[in-house]
Amino acid sequence: MFEVEEWLHSRIGLNFRSGLDRMQHAVDLLGNPEKSYPIIHVTGTNGKGSTIAFMRELFMSHGKKVGTFTSPHIVSIHDRICLNGQPISDADFIRLADQVKEMEQILLKTHDQLSFFELLTLIALLYFREQEVDLVLLEVGIGGVLDTTNVVTGEIAVITSIGLDHQETLGDNLASIAEQKAGIFKAGRKAVIAKLSSEAQLVCQKTAETKDVELYQVGHDFSILNGNFSSSLLNLSQLKIGLEGAYQQENAALAIETFLLFMIARNEEIDECSLRKALEQTHWAGRLERIRPQIYLDGAHNLPALTRLVEFVREKKQEGYQPQILFGALKRKDYQGMLDYLSDQLPQVQVKVTGFDYQGSLEDQDVIGYDLIPSYRDFIRKFEEQTPKQDLLFITGSLYFISEVRSYLLDSQHSN
Repeated sequence: MFEVEEWLHSRIGLNFRSGLDRMQHAVDLLGNPEKSYPIIHVTGTNGKGSTIAFMRELFMSHGKKVGTFTSPHIVSIHDRICLNGQPISDADFIRLADQVKEMEQILLKTHDQLSFFELLTLIALLYFREQEVDLVLLEVGIGGVLDTTNVVTGEIAVITSIGLDHQETLGDNLASIAEQKAGIFKAGRKAVIAKLSSEAQLVCQKTAETKDVELYQVGHDFSILNGNFSSSLLNLSQLKIGLEGAYQQENAALAIETFLLFMIARNEEIDECSLRKALEQTHWAGRLERIRPQIYLDGAHNLPALTRLVEFVREKKQEGYQPQILFGALKRKDYQGMLDYLSDQLPQVQVKVTGFDYQGSLEDQDVIGYDLIPSYRDFIRKFEEQTPKQDLLFITGSLYFISEVRSYLLDSQHSN
């Protein structure tokens, strides 16, 4: 497995945005595995993983064999490619990677090397065909129009949110970013979108009209309020959602509507009891995850995601808790803007900054006006030993940071 990971990691940095010709040729050479199963194609600035987690549980609760492709991974690269929530095995990963390597030798006669994300996507598409899945929940890498995954024809396209992130690739305004994300809409198919800004929503509506796509919009075709889901397809009251945070209700609503559209199109029976249980038991690592009684992990790696975290921290303060925030990020991100936002929105909450083992994480000279914690491990250990029960620690920032901290917490838990 080490050799395969070395091969994959050697392709990091080969990010191509010139088109999908190379990727299209690759799937053609592999016999178009993406045509072997229906696909629900998911994009969005934030909320993709949580929405997929809800859908995975909904479909599994109705006996479906579900493939999921998500990124980035929190624990292991295998976590990106799952079957019914279980990561691909070493043996399958290595064997399918070898198939992709062989195919690439032919591809190289006419095209450049494949990138890290392209290679992973191809391994996933092959795995799902081999496993004869009932459907695949496929997460976009970045954007939509030129994203590696956009060689597929999704039966339903889902947009979870549109905010400012990856502006260097997607554009510096919401309308431009919406154009990129609506690029996964496929002619004559369906699309489900979250509540978006007016300019982003207009772009999605126009794209849907142009491509003859049936568009289902939060607030227009379906909605959720205080656990009550309303749609022309089905009404559900007093739902319990497994993921914490008020915004997770919105992600759950997207998942329910998409699930219903898929099942009803096939005249399949929907069991309300199973549906309710699926939503209640949904979990998603590293996304507002209560990993210890007093510790939450949340990969809020951009400003739109931070706004959601701030909402939740405020809720906890109103409940009488005393929150603290431990923040870790990469230098290449707008970390100063994120820190300033946290301080401005949560003036009574202590915000501390730390580095971590990933190359390019924050150092002393990068942080102005904030306490830099030399060792997050020591800080967490002291927090758990010394703080009263009403104190909460929110660990947030880069998903690489969250992955590292999560691994540390799980290892320390097993060693105790």
